[in-house]
Amino acid sequence: MQDILINWAPQETRVAVVENGAVQELHLERTLERGLVGNIYLGRVARVLPGMQSAFIDIGLERAAFLHVADLHVDGPHGSHGQRAGEGATGGAATPIEKLVFEGQTLTVQVIKDPIGTKGARLSSQISIAGRLLVFLPQDDHIGISQKIGSHELREQLRARMTALSASADNGAEPGKRPGGFILRTNAEDASDGELADDIRYLRKTWAAIRERGFTSPPGALLHQDLSLVERVLRDLANDNTQSIRIDSRLQYETLLAFGTEFTPSSVGKLAHYKGERPIFDLYNVDEEIAKALARRVDLKSGGYLIIDQTEALTTIDVNTGGYVGARNFDDTIFKTNLEATQAIARQLRLRNLGGIIIIDFIDMTREEHRSSVLAELRKQLARDRTRVTVSGFTQLGLVEMTRKRTRESLAHMLCEPCPTCGGKGQVKTPRSVCYDILREILREARQFNPKEFRIVASPAVVEMLLDEESPHLAGLSDFIGKPISLQAEHTGSPEQYDIVLM
Repeated sequence: MQDILINWAPQETRVAVVENGAVQELHLERTLERGLVGNIYLGRVARVLPGMQSAFIDIGLERAAFLHVADLHVDGPHGSHGQRAGEGATGGAATPIEKLVFEGQTLTVQVIKDPIGTKGARLSSQISIAGRLLVFLPQDDHIGISQKIGSHELREQLRARMTALSASADNGAEPGKRPGGFILRTNAEDASDGELADDIRYLRKTWAAIRERGFTSPPGALLHQDLSLVERVLRDLANDNTQSIRIDSRLQYETLLAFGTEFTPSSVGKLAHYKGERPIFDLYNVDEEIAKALARRVDLKSGGYLIIDQTEALTTIDVNTGGYVGARNFDDTIFKTNLEATQAIARQLRLRNLGGIIIIDFIDMTREEHRSSVLAELRKQLARDRTRVTVSGFTQLGLVEMTRKRTRESLAHMLCEPCPTCGGKGQVKTPRSVCYDILREILREARQFNPKEFRIVASPAVVEMLLDEESPHLAGLSDFIGKPISLQAEHTGSPEQYDIVLM
């Protein structure tokens, strides 16, 4: 069973998913960093640009947003249901944008790319609304199935189920009106009819509310914003195994209660307002777990440990025995350490939200049955992950290759930035290396310039070494170039930084 803790503050919301007393997942959202992607606005066409086949749309932001003809949904005489304007009425030549929109026209548009720098947001008038299991396409009619779902036969079975469910009046379908299209997300593969029906009703209610606001709102109004993290707890995180959802804000509790009553009634009974004196995250030492999740090293209970390194291309996880000597022989020590590591690795992937390519370097095992057991245990532990995971097995080099779908930024990328001292390298040059760089630079500049004196401005550690161990080399260089060399110690941002001033 799992408990969900929600720590809310005006500037930041944090959510911890706890199972058996241990934190398994962390989710974080900052108010100032919420993007616009997914937001739906009632826009007004400010300008049509036939030469670029685009239009500038005023959606109430500082800069006008950009709508290209390829992202313009056409319905009526210029196109059929669900057709893009850029495809043309019959899939042939495209209809020019100036024949489809005009200045002053109001359009319901959705942000598909956030504004960057001097560029405005990128828009589409083809609306899509994401649910827990489905994506709703209110302007289309077709049922789409994720290509990552099983076989062709399974996808056709799901399509038939969805067609029947979407046409049911119990699920919000209105006679004589377009039912809308749906795309089944990957995590809907094993969903029951009841779960799919709940998602259909939720999405149709959401779209009905958007349309209602569109009829009564002025141009530039925000009609729909993707759910906040607090609301996504009910939509995406809560399930049959959730026994409680506790939140430490009375105002947000009431908001969540109203949202759950309308859209996710099965979760309402699990909601509770936390009134304890201790901060809610102190109940399970969540802040301590966050600090641990930002460290490279993860200690195992047996005395072994993991080293986790996240790079731009992939994440590597190295398993080490450390001080573990509990087994009868060395093979058993390695085997038991690797087995214990599988559970820790699965948890750390969820906790840190690591995605993309992941390479695991288990301790080398000589026995094939040990390798098979470790791989089977890893797959078993990863089966609990709500994010799609694929394990490829051991490579010829004895490494385990796997992938985990990227759903959002990793915890480290959200909470940290590259070190200003080392620039994210994780290491800096030694003072001696910097001394030799300085001596070479002075020799180079002495061949081009003829100052009265060279002054070295460097970190105290470098200056101290030049005055002590490297003083013979500094004196020899001064004699060779025939110029005095003086030293000045300054605390710089990096021990590698230095300046050579020509006096």
